[in-house]
Amino acid sequence: MCTIEEALKLHVLHGEAGTDGKNNFTNEEALFDAELLLCHVLGRDRAYLKTWPEKSLNDQQYHAYIELIKLRQEGQPVAHLLGYRYFWTLELFVSPSTLIPRPDTEILIEYALAQALPDNATVLDLGTGTGAIALSLASERPEWLVTASDVFPEVVALAKKNAAHNKLDRVSVVCSAWFDALEDCMFDLIVSNPPYIDSLDPHLSQGDLRFEPISALVADDHGMADIRHIVQTSLNHLLSDGWLMIEHGYQQGGLVRASFKASGFKRIETVLDFGKNERVTMGQRS
Repeated sequence: MCTIEEALKLHVLHGEAGTDGKNNFTNEEALFDAELLLCHVLGRDRAYLKTWPEKSLNDQQYHAYIELIKLRQEGQPVAHLLGYRYFWTLELFVSPSTLIPRPDTEILIEYALAQALPDNATVLDLGTGTGAIALSLASERPEWLVTASDVFPEVVALAKKNAAHNKLDRVSVVCSAWFDALEDCMFDLIVSNPPYIDSLDPHLSQGDLRFEPISALVADDHGMADIRHIVQTSLNHLLSDGWLMIEHGYQQGGLVRASFKASGFKRIETVLDFGKNERVTMGQRS
């Protein structure tokens, strides 16, 4: 029999992974991932692991846990192994068809909620993926009229599933290539976390990015093509004094601000993520 404490020591298998230069987990990160995987197998939370380290796993639990550890050692994202990721206050189903929500995107949520929008504001999340941004905003502002869009039908289906799972069915999820299916729609706030990575970026061959869709990561023009398209075309869909907020790469702040300025936005500002990197740029329609 293997106890919880003994099982968690097996995380060194995955903690030592990364000698190929692709995973590069720290021992602390590896242990945290192992705890999440063991919690998943046991159907318990992390507090249970700390409280009952002497509890034994049965054979089925042990083998399921070891299989997950091996997959993580190979680099499979924890979110894919679990099938879900917590974001903001929500539990979101994930799949290899779209990006795994990341903590830094919560910066966009915070600043969107801080804006002085009408009580019944109309909000659009472009390229919604799992629905993380749209659903988080809707959960905090039930009076807002939130629309989420994505170009891929399977991703739209996933976002709808997450809306239902979190009892946020009032969020409208549509299939659209950016604004193509939203020609006559106007919004008080448009938010987006679009593809913004250069196709030659070495990070694409490292870590979780290896298991996420290139279409959701990479954009032409050194990662700026989709951002520039959104900035320029959003003017046709923003109400007077409406806001545009875009997440972008940590080195793209200057280029994104220049794009906002060239399109005539006012009150342009870039805010930092948790790592003190430029991450979200916003501007208000003139």
